[in-house]
Amino acid sequence: QVQLVESGGGLVQAGGSLRLSCAASGGTFSSYAMGWFRQAPGKEREFVAAMNWGGGRTYYADSVKGRFTISRDNAKNTVYLQMNSLKPEDTAVYYCNAVVGGSNYDKALVDRWGQGTQVTVSS
Repeated sequence: QVQLVESGGGLVQAGGSLRLSCAASGGTFSSYAMGWFRQAPGKEREFVAAMNWGGGRTYYADSVKGRFTISRDNAKNTVYLQMNSLKPEDTAVYYCNAVVGGSNYDKALVDRWGQGTQVTVSS
Protein backbone atom coordinates (compact mmCIF):
# COMPACT_ATOMS: atom_id res chain seq x y z
CA GLN A 1 0.00 0.00 0.00
CA VAL A 2 1.01 3.61 -0.45
CA GLN A 3 2.67 5.18 2.57
CA LEU A 4 2.51 8.91 3.20
CA VAL A 5 5.21 10.78 5.07
CA GLU A 6 4.67 14.34 6.26
CA SER A 7 7.54 16.76 6.86
CA GLY A 8 8.32 20.45 7.16
CA GLY A 9 6.83 21.17 10.56
CA GLY A 10 8.62 23.07 13.27
CA LEU A 11 8.49 25.91 15.76
CA VAL A 12 7.58 29.34 14.45
CA GLN A 13 6.43 32.62 15.96
CA ALA A 14 2.97 34.01 15.29
CA GLY A 15 2.84 35.66 11.89
CA GLY A 16 5.49 33.38 10.46
CA SER A 17 5.30 30.81 7.69
CA LEU A 18 5.95 27.12 7.14
CA ARG A 19 5.68 24.83 4.13
CA LEU A 20 4.63 21.26 4.76
CA SER A 21 5.27 18.38 2.39
CA CYS A 22 3.56 15.02 2.01
CA ALA A 23 5.53 12.46 0.05
CA ALA A 24 4.19 9.10 -1.09
CA SER A 25 6.15 5.87 -1.37
CA GLY A 26 5.17 2.44 -2.60
CA GLY A 27 2.79 3.87 -5.15
CA THR A 28 1.28 7.06 -6.49
CA PHE A 29 -1.69 9.25 -5.62
CA SER A 30 -1.97 11.04 -8.94
CA SER A 31 -5.56 9.86 -9.37
CA TYR A 32 -6.66 10.79 -5.85
CA ALA A 33 -7.98 13.96 -4.34
CA MET A 34 -5.69 14.80 -1.44
CA GLY A 35 -6.16 16.69 1.77
CA TRP A 36 -4.51 17.99 4.91
CA PHE A 37 -5.86 17.46 8.41
CA ARG A 38 -4.63 18.48 11.84
CA GLN A 39 -5.09 17.40 15.41
CA ALA A 40 -4.37 19.46 18.50
CA PRO A 41 -3.95 17.93 21.98
CA GLY A 42 -7.30 17.02 23.47
CA LYS A 43 -9.15 17.61 20.21
CA GLU A 44 -10.28 15.43 17.34
CA ARG A 45 -8.63 15.51 13.96
CA GLU A 46 -10.08 18.26 11.76
CA PHE A 47 -10.06 19.10 8.09
CA VAL A 48 -7.72 21.83 6.89
CA ALA A 49 -7.52 21.82 3.08
CA ALA A 50 -8.01 19.59 0.05
CA MET A 51 -7.33 19.54 -3.68
CA ASN A 52 -8.74 17.44 -6.49
CA TRP A 53 -6.48 15.10 -8.47
CA GLY A 54 -5.79 17.60 -11.24
CA GLY A 55 -5.22 20.56 -8.95
CA GLY A 56 -8.00 22.60 -10.50
CA ARG A 57 -10.17 22.87 -7.41
CA THR A 58 -9.29 23.55 -3.79
CA TYR A 59 -11.19 23.56 -0.53
CA TYR A 60 -10.28 25.14 2.80
CA ALA A 61 -11.57 25.22 6.32
CA ASP A 62 -12.88 28.68 7.21
CA SER A 63 -10.20 29.02 9.87
CA VAL A 64 -7.37 28.92 7.31
CA LYS A 65 -8.85 30.60 4.24
CA GLY A 66 -6.62 33.33 2.92
CA ARG A 67 -3.64 32.07 4.92
CA PHE A 68 -3.00 28.49 3.76
CA THR A 69 -2.52 27.21 0.22
CA ILE A 70 -2.59 23.57 -0.86
CA SER A 71 -0.78 22.42 -3.99
CA ARG A 72 0.46 19.20 -5.53
CA ASP A 73 3.07 17.90 -7.90
CA ASN A 74 1.89 14.54 -9.16
CA ALA A 75 5.15 13.94 -11.03
CA LYS A 76 6.98 14.13 -7.70
CA ASN A 77 4.23 12.31 -5.82
CA THR A 78 4.10 15.17 -3.34
CA VAL A 79 1.43 17.40 -1.82
CA TYR A 80 2.27 20.70 -0.15
CA LEU A 81 0.66 23.03 2.34
CA GLN A 82 1.99 26.58 2.43
CA MET A 83 1.03 28.17 5.73
CA ASN A 84 1.32 31.93 6.16
CA SER A 85 0.30 34.32 8.93
CA LEU A 86 0.38 31.47 11.41
CA LYS A 87 -1.53 31.79 14.66
CA PRO A 88 -1.09 29.97 17.99
CA GLU A 89 -4.37 28.16 17.33
CA ASP A 90 -2.75 26.54 14.28
CA THR A 91 -0.58 24.50 16.64
CA ALA A 92 -1.23 20.83 15.94
CA VAL A 93 0.10 17.69 14.33
CA TYR A 94 -0.60 17.91 10.61
CA TYR A 95 -1.47 14.87 8.51
CA CYS A 96 -2.13 14.27 4.83
CA ASN A 97 -4.41 11.68 3.32
CA ALA A 98 -6.48 10.85 0.29
CA VAL A 99 -9.97 12.34 0.55
CA VAL A 100 -13.33 11.15 -0.71
CA GLY A 101 -13.81 13.99 -3.18
CA GLY A 102 -17.00 15.26 -4.72
CA SER A 103 -18.95 17.01 -1.97
CA ASN A 104 -16.90 15.25 0.71
CA TYR A 105 -13.45 16.74 0.34
CA ASP A 106 -13.31 17.12 4.12
CA LYS A 107 -13.44 13.36 4.68
CA ALA A 108 -10.47 10.99 4.54
CA LEU A 109 -10.86 8.19 2.03
CA VAL A 110 -9.37 5.61 4.38
CA ASP A 111 -8.78 5.56 8.11
CA ARG A 112 -5.04 5.14 7.81
CA TRP A 113 -2.77 7.85 9.13
CA GLY A 114 0.96 8.41 9.20
CA GLN A 115 3.02 10.00 11.96
CA GLY A 116 2.24 13.53 10.86
CA THR A 117 4.45 16.57 11.36
CA GLN A 118 4.31 18.86 14.39
CA VAL A 119 3.60 22.55 13.91
CA THR A 120 4.00 24.78 16.94
CA VAL A 121 3.20 28.48 16.79
CA SER A 122 4.31 30.66 19.68
CA SER A 123 3.10 34.14 20.56
